[in-house]
Amino acid sequence: MVSGLLLVGALWPPVGSLYELTGEDELLAQLRGVVHWLNTAVRPQPQLAPEIIPNHVNVSPFGVNTFLEQEAEIEKRALSLQMANQAGFAFIRQEFVWEDIEIHGKGDFEDRRHEPFRSAWEKYDNIVDLAESFDIEIIARLSNPPAWSRALPIEATGSLAPPDNYEDFGDFAAVVAERYNGRIRYYQLWNEPNGNEEWGIHQPVSPEQYTELLCTAYRRIKEVNPGAVVLAGALTPTVAINEANLNDLIFLERMYGAGAGDCFDVMSAQGYGLWSGALDQRLKPNVISYPHNLYLRDVMVRHGDADKPIWISEMGWNVVPEGMDDRFGRVTPEQQARFALEAYERAQSEWPWVGVVNYWFLKRKDETELDQSFYYFRLLDADFTPQPAYEALVADVPERVEPSPKTAWHYDWMWLRPYLFIPSLAVLFFALLRWLTPKEETGD
Repeated sequence: MVSGLLLVGALWPPVGSLYELTGEDELLAQLRGVVHWLNTAVRPQPQLAPEIIPNHVNVSPFGVNTFLEQEAEIEKRALSLQMANQAGFAFIRQEFVWEDIEIHGKGDFEDRRHEPFRSAWEKYDNIVDLAESFDIEIIARLSNPPAWSRALPIEATGSLAPPDNYEDFGDFAAVVAERYNGRIRYYQLWNEPNGNEEWGIHQPVSPEQYTELLCTAYRRIKEVNPGAVVLAGALTPTVAINEANLNDLIFLERMYGAGAGDCFDVMSAQGYGLWSGALDQRLKPNVISYPHNLYLRDVMVRHGDADKPIWISEMGWNVVPEGMDDRFGRVTPEQQARFALEAYERAQSEWPWVGVVNYWFLKRKDETELDQSFYYFRLLDADFTPQPAYEALVADVPERVEPSPKTAWHYDWMWLRPYLFIPSLAVLFFALLRWLTPKEETGD
């Protein structure tokens, strides 16, 4: 009897509906999802230390990725930020493109690609001015080295490979931090160094080399502005283990082994839902879903970094049309809108270690990428036509009351579930064997 109760306790779902359990809309997918959830619920659960509230989480969670440096017209940059503000976004994650700022050589910040020549800072100064005018904070993503920073040609390295001398990147980070001291507080150093060719195309990804790059730029930014907040580059959530792509959990473990714990204030994660919604409770290290950040949190807790938060660099669902590549998943526009709202609510209600969640993305500059799947994450078309997800955010986000995080017993129960399941199942198994064993007949 007791073992049966323990088994029920171990397998009792944490929510009240199949949709909330699986993040799936269709009944058949929900039923399959229940089987998946049972499989994951009895596995060892990540250590989350929810009682520790990290620094840098007492901020608005509403952020969005922008590509304002690609907008040639100031009016379009301004309209982009105006519409971001209307949707309740308090942060933009905006790249400060190294190859677009220090273009022609070390210390050369003049743009001579077109006449008339002008300061390469002009465009970025305007972005900072506009963001301030709409009371939006910038997370400045620093990446994309210029060709002069590498001896090998771009054909051999790819355009995103790191510089030969990491001090060159440190110098660039320091120059940006100095120019915008008191105006930009948040800096993210690189993006997805563990894959997607963002560490180059003909060299293996390396947690140790990325840690050296991270620590170099971290130190230089802090020398300029000790109050700056430095974010580690977001790791792409991948299950691959090869030279081109390395599982994010293994990559982070090796980063800590190389000393990265002293070189960032905020860890970054990606929050893509792919094929299931934001409420999906299934949790498995080799399955990519919105709550994947819990496993990164586990690595951080085990390395004594529970007092550091995770900010989600990119969150979203793809509405790519039928017949196109669906590697990023495929949902309807209605689902995209609903999942976005639920993603922000879940981050606030369940994950007290998560700060800003940046939607991927606001808009692209034109329609030349309509044939590419990633275009269909957008909130706005290139001509600023709103998608349903944008309209849902405008209607709902500014008025939402921030929920309270879950109580500690919920996380304790998640941790205890496997230990309730294993002994109770064993007792029931042996009880069943005993019941099935034929009883010896006794004579008079």
